Amino acid sequence: MDQFDHAPESASLQRGRKIIHIDMDAFYASVEQRDEPSLRGKPVAVGGTRERGVVAAASYEARKYGVRSAMASARARRQCPDLVFVRPRFDVYKEVSRQILAIFADYTDLIEPLSLDEAYLDVTRNYQGLVTATSVARAIRARINDETGLTASAGVSYNKFIAKLASDQNKPDGLCVIRPDQGADFVARLPVGRFHGVGPVTAQRMERLGIHSGADLRRCSREFLAQRFGKSGDYFYLASRGIDHRPVRPDRVRKSIGSENTFFQDLFAHDDLAAALLDSSETVARHALRTGKAGRTVSIKLRYADFRTLTRARTLAAPVSNAAQIVEVALALLAPLEPVEQGVRLLGVTLSSLDEGEEDLAVTAEQLALALE
Repeated sequence: MDQFDHAPESASLQRGRKIIHIDMDAFYASVEQRDEPSLRGKPVAVGGTRERGVVAAASYEARKYGVRSAMASARARRQCPDLVFVRPRFDVYKEVSRQILAIFADYTDLIEPLSLDEAYLDVTRNYQGLVTATSVARAIRARINDETGLTASAGVSYNKFIAKLASDQNKPDGLCVIRPDQGADFVARLPVGRFHGVGPVTAQRMERLGIHSGADLRRCSREFLAQRFGKSGDYFYLASRGIDHRPVRPDRVRKSIGSENTFFQDLFAHDDLAAALLDSSETVARHALRTGKAGRTVSIKLRYADFRTLTRARTLAAPVSNAAQIVEVALALLAPLEPVEQGVRLLGVTLSSLDEGEEDLAVTAEQLALALE
């Protein structure tokens, strides 16, 4: 494994980088099993307990029955009659996430959190003076287990794309190392559905074109992929060759402030929908105020009970930043969609076209904790 850390440079790869992707194992469900011993070894779903609820997370015992996040609670019960439902405790999950981030910070300051339960780390240089990235990953995983009682899986490689894929290889509680000389072959063996950014629709399009694996994708020219997949074509071209030049960015810049909530009981009434929009608008406004930003575009995202998703947006003549202004536009965008007949599972508000450099103002913890995509 340690050959990874001393592999020769390649002209097509980032030079000498050591990237780790840490992914907690069934995070929400594992926290619940840790805190309630009677749940250990049982199939557990964190999420809505009502008939029209939805699963936010599932333990590995539940996953054996096909229970997955975003699955309707009723369907989950049919697939696993012994499934135990637990209401989510996001305040607890956020606190555990802070503990884990503190552990990461003992090894590097190049940390890019993706959600409450996963992050990229650049450990090309690490504070502990450990010689190999593999040894850093082992040390971090051991500390997470000692200090939180939870397990984490890690992928170690020379770029973010492959490190993320590797972290999923030996779950749960696993470690996978992909050296630079192994990257292209590793990617070639993967089904295209494993590529980040390839959802079900894109996977179907690729399959109709005879693209089923990373090897199939690699045989396509850059021009062919650009014609059929637009801007994503260049990403697919490079990824299929094991190439990813993106740095780990602790100050990753985005161009919007967003907050959304998924409901464990579908919403129908206007007052409930309006209250949800106000809650998200206030969250967005707090972050805008904290960073001195304002935006000219307000958008809403609405997901129905059948998972059909709509977005609506309006660009204003002048930037807005306070909750009253934001929710006024959000309610106006919602009005043509009412009354809702199916019920709403998810509702969110985003402020974009930000002034002063359009910094990263995404409400990461709230949005990723509550989104069930």
